[in-house]
Amino acid sequence: MTYLPISIRQRLYFSSTWLLVTLILSGTTGLSAQTIPNWSIPAGGNSYLIRQDGGKERKSWVSTSDATLFFFHTSSPCEASLALRLSVETGTSQLGIKIGERDFTVKVTGKEPHLEKLGRMKLDSGYTKIEIQGLQKEGVVFAEISSLEVTSNTPGLVLSYVKDNVDNRYYWGRRGPSVHLNYELPEGAEVEYFYNELTIPVGQDPIGSYFMANGFGEGYFGIQVNSLVERRILFSVWSPYRTDKPGEIPESDRIVLLSKGEGVHTGEFGNEGSGGQSYLKYPWKAGVTYRFLLKGRPDGAGNTIFTAWFNDPEGGNWQLIASFKRPKTDHFLTRLHSFLENFSDANGYLGRKCLYANAWCLDKDGRWFPLTKARFTGDDIAKRGYRLDYAGGTEGNSFYLQNGGFFNNSGCKLQSSHQLP
Repeated sequence: MTYLPISIRQRLYFSSTWLLVTLILSGTTGLSAQTIPNWSIPAGGNSYLIRQDGGKERKSWVSTSDATLFFFHTSSPCEASLALRLSVETGTSQLGIKIGERDFTVKVTGKEPHLEKLGRMKLDSGYTKIEIQGLQKEGVVFAEISSLEVTSNTPGLVLSYVKDNVDNRYYWGRRGPSVHLNYELPEGAEVEYFYNELTIPVGQDPIGSYFMANGFGEGYFGIQVNSLVERRILFSVWSPYRTDKPGEIPESDRIVLLSKGEGVHTGEFGNEGSGGQSYLKYPWKAGVTYRFLLKGRPDGAGNTIFTAWFNDPEGGNWQLIASFKRPKTDHFLTRLHSFLENFSDANGYLGRKCLYANAWCLDKDGRWFPLTKARFTGDDIAKRGYRLDYAGGTEGNSFYLQNGGFFNNSGCKLQSSHQLP
């Protein structure tokens, strides 16, 4: 048997002993210890400061009538430890916490960001809502919350939430996932008219909702909720010149207004491409079915004329919204679709839903075709799985779209195809 020199043996012995003691003191041996998964959910993209009086979202948490809401989604039932990373500028604040059936209070203090534990609890699969009410404070604001920390060793657990602010995703994530229905057109047909009917169920029309009925390759036509007292019928056409600033569009690429209906406002829009916009302030109602008709026809001179009409069954007559000429365009209607979006990030925690029925298209030869097949898609926030509160498909004899409100969508999949009975 060959022995190492005693000096080398001593060094190895003391080194290994010191390593073992260090691992024991640190609470792990490297053999059986596991790192418990932790998710840091940023407030910037996953929380809302709501006002009980129905006013606009506040910038800071100052009133006892306000509450901060956090939302996140768990892939399975789990047991998790929750904590808030926050700071309190002055003195001590008392906060009321509500998570499911649990309702308790915590006192928080400390000017530097730190963790305040909320406890360990069982969570169901799907969305969890955490409501934080300001009860008492010594400073101007109750607290500044930067994140919600979730720790769980449930095997295979996945949490879904808005993870980053790349490309302004906190804003888009707070708005919620936009969803679309892309209608299947008759093969080879050159479509001149697109007809659709839209119904918004009662209670599914919060401020910021845009229910787009007749979308096409160069624009969109639908109804929206702008405030507690204002609603609009909106029809817009993008310029072929790509920019978010209307003033940059060359004269040769500008959308030209040809005509408009009585009371219709017209102008330009930007920030999402640019072009010509028209809207009519109109008190449309949830629970009523409205009709939309869109025409797109080339003028033979390198342009296409797009015209939109709206029909309220209570009035009976079709009303012209506007007619626009789009330059450098020489085709009939393409990419017929509908979509649902929320344009108010402060209201992304509220749900909305709409139904589309009896959709038809008319080709240039005068043939009508029913639009009974559609593919369901979503925007970047939906595709990334940052928000899962979206759905779309068929409901009776209608297509439907739904988003917002942090509901559980029961496995509704993007890119799925749907057909009416």
